[in-house]
Amino acid sequence: MRVLGIETSCDETAVAVVEDGRTILSNLISSQVDLHRRFGGVVPEVAARAHVEVLNPLMEQALAEAGASFGGLDGVAATVGPGLVGALQVGLAAGKAASLATGAPFIGVNHLEGHIFANFLEHGPPEPPYVCLVVSGGHTMLIHMPEEHRYEILGQTVDDAAGEAFDKVARLLGLGFPGGPAVDELARKGNPDAVRFPRAMASSGDLDFSMSGLKTAVLRHVRGEQAAGRAINPADLAASFQEAIVDVQVSKTIRAARDRGVERVLLGGGVVANTRLRERMRDEVGAAGLRVLFPSLELCTDNAAMIACAGTSRLLLGERTPLDVGADPNLRLAS
Repeated sequence: MRVLGIETSCDETAVAVVEDGRTILSNLISSQVDLHRRFGGVVPEVAARAHVEVLNPLMEQALAEAGASFGGLDGVAATVGPGLVGALQVGLAAGKAASLATGAPFIGVNHLEGHIFANFLEHGPPEPPYVCLVVSGGHTMLIHMPEEHRYEILGQTVDDAAGEAFDKVARLLGLGFPGGPAVDELARKGNPDAVRFPRAMASSGDLDFSMSGLKTAVLRHVRGEQAAGRAINPADLAASFQEAIVDVQVSKTIRAARDRGVERVLLGGGVVANTRLRERMRDEVGAAGLRVLFPSLELCTDNAAMIACAGTSRLLLGERTPLDVGADPNLRLAS
């Protein structure tokens, strides 16, 4: 079963062809980082226009690399939400058009489900149940999955997502955009114990997260040091900030797994590319007697292979999405 995947939820134009939900025949991404870097963040209108310019050639290239054709597709999957509404509409329109022109069934995919299913591409569908931590620029949440496509939200951020916090602290340190990779690289040279930043909601008794207070604490520390005439070590600051985020994510993920009595933990989303998070999850989740799975670096960030994988699973269940479906920028993860 060959499925064309299309992902345009934010600032990456991505197209992939996946066979039988596991084998990646092609997986192309056209990055817009250089377009948005001068603005210090993603500009929605600029992102949507860029998707329009590159999507059709990218689809043709993805099919060619896969040795496939539009007529040979068994399904078309496109991200329907959440994300930037203008960007979503571009990919959704292309997916609908491909389905209508070829007769291949269409399935709209939740972007968050795609991040979870990125694990399935490399590891195969693990035996449920499992707990998933999804961390990205727009989301930070813990999810219990008793079986595929069934979701129970255990906790989520009450304010900013982890990726957004990384971007804002990177801007404060003058590291540019995108902030996550820049903070990660700088933090490797620093001391994570140099500054004891607050572990927000670490002892809240629930599984929610908060990043707003941490960002404020970083800003106050910088201003305080500057006012006192003391030099700031950017690497130590980056490492200490990063450690505060990772501490809470690791501890709450382990707690969620124990609360639900599961043995497997899945990670998904762009922030899972963070080397410190991967390292500590591997060590501490493993030490807790749990098995942790996360995608390779290229499948952590937004990509279309994960959309094709999730779409294939739903198509095999007989699901179909009506072609009058609209983009939903606030789409929730639902069973």
